[in-house]
Amino acid sequence: MSNGFFAGSGGSEPILPAAKNAKPSPETLTKLVKRLRALTLKLLPVEVDPQAVNEPTSRIITPQVISAFRAAAGDFDETLPYCLLRARAEFMWDADHNAADYDENFGRAIACEVLARRIVHLTAPDHLAAVMATRYTHLQIDGDESDPASALEMAIDSHCTIFLSSSESQDVVNSLWKGDLIQKMNEKFDVDYVSYSESQTGSFWSHVNPSRLCVPRYQNFFRIVVWLFFLFVYSQAVRQPVERLADPSYMNTMDAWEVILYVIALSTLVEDMNRLYKLLRFVTWRAFSFWNIVAFLTNSLLLAAFILRIIGLHDNTDYSAKLRLNSFQVLSFVAPFIWMRLITVFDGYKYVGMMQICVARMLQESGIFFALLSILALGFGQAMYALDAADGTTEAPSGVVNALVQALLQSPDFSRYSSSPSGLIMYYLWNVVTVIVLLNVLISLFASAYQDVVDDAEAQYLAFFAGKTVGMIRAPDSYVYPAPFNLIETFLVSPFEYWFSEKQYAKLNRIIMSVLFFVPLTIIAFFETVFQRHENEWMTNWLHGENEGDNSYPAVRDPEVDGADADAGLRISKVPFTELIKRLEEAVGSGSEEG
Repeated sequence: MSNGFFAGSGGSEPILPAAKNAKPSPETLTKLVKRLRALTLKLLPVEVDPQAVNEPTSRIITPQVISAFRAAAGDFDETLPYCLLRARAEFMWDADHNAADYDENFGRAIACEVLARRIVHLTAPDHLAAVMATRYTHLQIDGDESDPASALEMAIDSHCTIFLSSSESQDVVNSLWKGDLIQKMNEKFDVDYVSYSESQTGSFWSHVNPSRLCVPRYQNFFRIVVWLFFLFVYSQAVRQPVERLADPSYMNTMDAWEVILYVIALSTLVEDMNRLYKLLRFVTWRAFSFWNIVAFLTNSLLLAAFILRIIGLHDNTDYSAKLRLNSFQVLSFVAPFIWMRLITVFDGYKYVGMMQICVARMLQESGIFFALLSILALGFGQAMYALDAADGTTEAPSGVVNALVQALLQSPDFSRYSSSPSGLIMYYLWNVVTVIVLLNVLISLFASAYQDVVDDAEAQYLAFFAGKTVGMIRAPDSYVYPAPFNLIETFLVSPFEYWFSEKQYAKLNRIIMSVLFFVPLTIIAFFETVFQRHENEWMTNWLHGENEGDNSYPAVRDPEVDGADADAGLRISKVPFTELIKRLEEAVGSGSEEG
């Protein structure tokens, strides 16, 4: 029996042709997805082990199976990865909504993902970006067109770690991260991907281009610098009450650190609102995450602190002093969130990224715990309140809530109910249920989530890094003004968009951005033209070896001897390389049949 070990080797599998310029209609893609689903159902009519589907030497996803799926696409084989990942998403929906057939549909979903990865592996390198990044739409169940998405975006939305951890996916992701592959908006407000090397001459000044601020790598570095500065400013601002209470003007003036803090906070708020709008317009709700909630809470607290501080600047009355106190109290609640968001700033580094994945998975798993806790808390809270009301008098409900929370945090106050045996019994039951049962359930969920991430750490991080990279450019912006400079765009540049022509507005933005970001753009140009071009060149040449198994090296496959050995009539290639491959296929095939 043949197997997947030799898929694509020996030139037996031709690579996919170039992606065609004309995109298939949504109706055509929908029909192709249905055909691929029907073919997958024939391939896997019964339950299979997902691990057996994903093995490199899988006896299920064989070269013949790959060839059949490629033939099923007809003239639209460039859309196969997208359609297969779409079929995977539909099988996962079926699995989640039909518990009886979950294992069968989950295996089919994994098969579609593995097929997409194997088919992308057969794509010519110069057409890989077009196959992975071209956006398509399909028809939804209600007949409406879906939001445009590429195979790469579909894989990110569906968290396809098998597909995203492939070398082909990471090649495209790294090209986007480094800016070797850039976006270009067309007339239909859709995005095309073109090579950056084709759009510039290669000189130093051609790299001093404001559009390079769109590159995820440079955006990430700029965010790190700005956020570290923001943390420094925040640390100085929260110290002002200690240092300036003796100043009579403190009540009706703002310190310079406070002004800088709220300016940066306003720029962050504008940036997050702009990103939210573009995600709603260009992407789906799947692009939202836990960190969007953290950003919302951070911005809300900063806005509340700013409003209280402004209202308290009117006079030196006791009411103004109370508002100033409340402002700094609210501002103090911001600290955990801005330090927490520091994780998202440095998550491009593998260790921090893995930590973020673990935290996100644990928070997701803790949903079961908090659901059970909330139901039990309502029941016990009502019971404790009813016992307290039995004698006709009750204390404040906050007292009952406080007692339950203290017990949950392993600091119960049993003396509180010492005079009421029934209340004490109920309090004992609450402690037993929460401390012994629920907390151990939470620990087990955390351990399981952590183990799942660690067992598949490399694939999980590669999928996360792909999502981070694409997320930075998924809501396209022709002119990127990183915070806090986005305030200049919002209040001083954007109004001219309605008065100027498109070319005039583009020229205005280029001039302003070139002046504002001259220093970082010069550093980027120097990095790209000097440092990156010669980065570790001698080490690369020393350690880099040719891919001896590739078809491009016939001299390696069938070498000829030289010198005295050739004169003596000695040869290495007495048996051609193609014949050796046939013998290997026969050997592995016979071993599979015996197994």
